[in-house]
Amino acid sequence: MDDRNAEGYHEEKLMEEKLMELKVTMKCTEGDSLELKLLRHRVKTTAALLAYLKSKARIMASPNLASKSFGIENKEGIGFADKHGIPLSEWSKEVNYPSLRNPDMESKQDSDLKLGSFAANDAKYIDEILKSTHIVTDAMESLVMRAIKAESEAANERVKVKLGLEENERKTLQVLSMTVRVEEMEKFALSTNALLNEMRQKVEDMVEESSRQRQRATENEQELCRVKQDFDSLRSFVGNIISISESLLSSESQFQTIQKLLDRLVTETAHLEDEKAQKEAEVQKLMEENVRLRALLDNKESQLLAMNEQYKWMLLNNPGI
Repeated sequence: MDDRNAEGYHEEKLMEEKLMELKVTMKCTEGDSLELKLLRHRVKTTAALLAYLKSKARIMASPNLASKSFGIENKEGIGFADKHGIPLSEWSKEVNYPSLRNPDMESKQDSDLKLGSFAANDAKYIDEILKSTHIVTDAMESLVMRAIKAESEAANERVKVKLGLEENERKTLQVLSMTVRVEEMEKFALSTNALLNEMRQKVEDMVEESSRQRQRATENEQELCRVKQDFDSLRSFVGNIISISESLLSSESQFQTIQKLLDRLVTETAHLEDEKAQKEAEVQKLMEENVRLRALLDNKESQLLAMNEQYKWMLLNNPGI
């Protein structure tokens, strides 16, 4: 809008300079009545056009008045359209000056030119002034249309920038939300890893304890076998003693000696029987303990397998862990 005012002001200065030249010419040629009449007609025509340009310049200072003056309207559903109904989106950047002329202004200027008769050699001068006026008014209208289009494009760009900022804010909130979720998943993964490590350590301790129990059970079984072998050896020995004692019944002294030996052997046998029963009870207890430990170990191994499957499932569903 400042450029349009500057152009109008420049044209006004040019017109004033021409007017001063005409006044000087009039003073120098007061004796020539015909030339004076022509000069007066030129002055009147120039003054009328200058007044018209001044009014246009004042109208150009107001965007609303400038739009109405050139027939530009803001239609509902279409937006800005020129006096020919062409929408803003189809306005060309190249100005078609003949299409932008105002017929009302042309008729006014023609009527102003017909106020008096003038010589044929003055027609070229008047025609040049008229063309200059058309060019100025067309340039003003072009500037108005360009200003309206620029303002519309700027408004559209502001809307796009606003939408872009809103989209950036939304994306930022999404990133923050995802960051919080990732941090929560990392904390959950750390706690899960700690729990799994603790459970793995417990299972390893249980496996070691079960191995020790198996070793003790094996040692007890070996001890039981040795006791059975000793008992069988003792039984064989007792049988031999009994057979010997039966063959030596004829000798009383030998019989008494053998009887004492037999009593001692019976006592030893009873002691061995008691020890055998005690060992068998211990072995039975150890076997029961071994069975219980095997069942507990199987239970813990099944729990460990289930926890491993659950950990694999968690890794598959949470790749970030």
